[in-house]
Amino acid sequence: MKKSAPDSKRSTPVINTHLRQGVVKVPEIIKREVSGIMINGKTIFSILFSTDIAIIRNTNADAVIAVYPFTPNPAITQAIMSVADIPIFCGVGGSITTGRRVANAALHAEFQGAIGVVVNAPTSANTISRIEKSIDIPIILTVVSEFDIIDTKIAAGVDILNISGAGKTPEITRKIREKYPDIPIIATGGPTDESILATIEAGANAITYTPPTNGELFKIIMTRHRNSHKKSADNPRSQGFFE
Repeated sequence: MKKSAPDSKRSTPVINTHLRQGVVKVPEIIKREVSGIMINGKTIFSILFSTDIAIIRNTNADAVIAVYPFTPNPAITQAIMSVADIPIFCGVGGSITTGRRVANAALHAEFQGAIGVVVNAPTSANTISRIEKSIDIPIILTVVSEFDIIDTKIAAGVDILNISGAGKTPEITRKIREKYPDIPIIATGGPTDESILATIEAGANAITYTPPTNGELFKIIMTRHRNSHKKSADNPRSQGFFE
């Protein structure tokens, strides 16, 4: 176990154990620059966008947003919640899946420990109202365009906006922030510090980060192993031949 002594009384002591060195880390600029959103006493700065339970178990993000392009299923929610050691925002549908079924899925997610539920952009105000009457955790509405009609949905019970507009996210965030100066905003930050900072400066309170896939992570590890074996082949002593 490695420890680093604090430089001053206000610095944060850091402990990194040997077997947890390879976790998926979110860009440091997020926590350094973003305001965060406090939900029932927990402050969320960075949010990992993933449903991969191995990655969810091995990340330094503050929370996870678990949404997927299929009909919401309690078994999936249960699997994610059973391994997560950080708060989870669970997707509960709202486009193909509507009405009472969405409200039931939201209630089930709350019972399993979700910190909030996420509904799709097309979700109607009526469906949001059903959810709002059923649960006691925040409702997060996904927004994909500045032209999305969100006034009635906020009035129906939406607590947080989740802006996902690809390259236009900073622009959409800025326009929505101008219209709604007080509503909490989660937004996708993109792949670079520059794009993340642009989204934060546009008005985002928390940033979602898409991690590399398992395949991409394995590629890095296997390349490292191959290079290590090549060095061993070039240097017989490193193989223990002359030990």
